[in-house]
Amino acid sequence: MTESALAIPKGFKAAACSSGIKKSGKLDLALICADKPVECAGVFTTNKVVAAPVRITESRVRQGLCQAILVNSGNANACTGEEGLQNARRCGDLVAESLDIAPQLVAVSSTGVIGAPLPMHCFEGHVPALCRMLSQDQFEGVARAIMTTDAFPKMSGRSYNLGGVDVRLFGLAKGAGMVHPDMATMLAFILTDVVLADGLLEETLRRAVNSSFNRITVDRDTSTNDMVLLLASGEAGNPEIVAGSPELEQFSAALDDIMLDLAKMIARDGEGATKLVRIQINGAASEADALAAARSVATSQLVKTAFFGEDANWGRIIAAVGYSGAEVDPDRVSILFDDVAMVSNGLGLGAEQEAKASEILKKPEFTVTIDLAQGEGSAYYYTSDLSYDYVRINAAYRT
Repeated sequence: MTESALAIPKGFKAAACSSGIKKSGKLDLALICADKPVECAGVFTTNKVVAAPVRITESRVRQGLCQAILVNSGNANACTGEEGLQNARRCGDLVAESLDIAPQLVAVSSTGVIGAPLPMHCFEGHVPALCRMLSQDQFEGVARAIMTTDAFPKMSGRSYNLGGVDVRLFGLAKGAGMVHPDMATMLAFILTDVVLADGLLEETLRRAVNSSFNRITVDRDTSTNDMVLLLASGEAGNPEIVAGSPELEQFSAALDDIMLDLAKMIARDGEGATKLVRIQINGAASEADALAAARSVATSQLVKTAFFGEDANWGRIIAAVGYSGAEVDPDRVSILFDDVAMVSNGLGLGAEQEAKASEILKKPEFTVTIDLAQGEGSAYYYTSDLSYDYVRINAAYRT
């Protein structure tokens, strides 16, 4: 498998522009379009407060077909009532009219400030032109157009040989704050040109989401607009991938790889973050216990601030494991920072080891491994540190 950030699958084009939604004049409106209706699957926010575009798109995706995705940044179109729903529909209608396709084939997505009406003049004035701009070399522009507080655009691509045919997968995402397990303030759009049997697209997407976007946290907030869409054009011409086949395993591995790559970018880009940390739990009584312990450590504000301060304060870590709900015997817990042992059988290993661990914490990326010595369960989470800049960025978000 070859890694390529711009391995654009066959059958897709894109465009991006500045429509005036953002006062800065930066790119804020984007379109991804397939040459024809293609198979699609989606996963959406778990927040009970659901933005208008999510409500519209979720109902449309259930039909299993999509041809275009219109996405804007700078305004979430959330908590905007019936007017927000009408505006979301109108945005999709503008695309449908310009491309001469059915409105039900248009997904709409928004991200930005909650509670403000969507500035429809920006869409009325720019969507038709955006549809005329579609090309295969505009995907980086899309990745930039969907950014809010993101520090960098997030893209990942893979190409590999499947049964003698070259196939491609490409994904782009946004997210930096309001990021918490079971979807986050994030948008992700994954494209592929493989041919899959009916029903496999949603199955593989949900499994990949659970091992990627549901394994990251920045600040314990979950948004109103979260959305992951997977579209398959079938243009690669490979023999159809069927359930239980080695080809499905190969495709699933590539999809998992891309989505975890994007998820790690989101965690790495956590607002004000300086570090990306993998929390690895081993030896738990069950996988569920391992997941609970990993989530507890990853979301602990005391642990995250210790990471920022480059303080190997393992007491905060073992405390977070202790209140996670997992089965824990504190006298059997071991903790490592990368390959530096800090704790063995619940006891610290002294100042010399702590000094070595503090050096590990100066790295921009490292792993904290916690062995509970209870069984065979294991799980991971990715988290960022919590810095002064997180407060600064969010205090000034609307200004």
